[in-house]
Amino acid sequence: MPVGIDSSQMQRIEELVATRRKVKRGGALFQNGEQFAALYAVRTGVFKTCVATEDGRYQVTGFQMAGEIMGLDGIVHSHHTCDAIALENAEVCVIPFEQLAELSREISALQTHIHQVMSREIVREHGVMLLLGSMRAEERLAAFLLNLTQRLHARGFSASELVLRMTREEIGSYLGLKLETVSRTFSKFVEEGWVQVKQRHIRILDMVALQNLVNGSRFGS
Repeated sequence: MPVGIDSSQMQRIEELVATRRKVKRGGALFQNGEQFAALYAVRTGVFKTCVATEDGRYQVTGFQMAGEIMGLDGIVHSHHTCDAIALENAEVCVIPFEQLAELSREISALQTHIHQVMSREIVREHGVMLLLGSMRAEERLAAFLLNLTQRLHARGFSASELVLRMTREEIGSYLGLKLETVSRTFSKFVEEGWVQVKQRHIRILDMVALQNLVNGSRFGS
């Protein structure tokens, strides 16, 4: 929620996001081509967004967790351009977009906050493009793990431990890597003593090593 608003304005915002929607694991929050009507604030659970490629495969375009906004893809053309699938049982707050736009015109702090959220998504997209365009497999996976832990830590979770809600195949799709490469890279990180892996539970043992890897100092630029 934005800062700098009074109690009456806060009440109007809370009334706007009063509707909640549950999505079971594997269920779709929205799908490509579906008419855009609302944004969604993830309350619990983790989602993936994906698009169908020309050869019928699905390309993962992102992972969203509690505290993050989904549905921004639908603003431009008034329909969604990807599928949003729950990776576990999840719940979202539904934010009707027309009402949100109307309210934001009245509450400048809310409008500024919406712009900041959109800007954050643009920056994240640029980051992914950089990740896929200039990094090798080890650097991509290290950056992915660091990003996840940072996002989770900002929400009060551990800064060094996480449970992957996505499969290694989904990670590979997102990072532009084959499943075998993802598995091999995880094994390399374990051998180096940088991470500990127990099924989907990941513990980062050497944060600095992963950060150095992303910066290109371990394997050269």
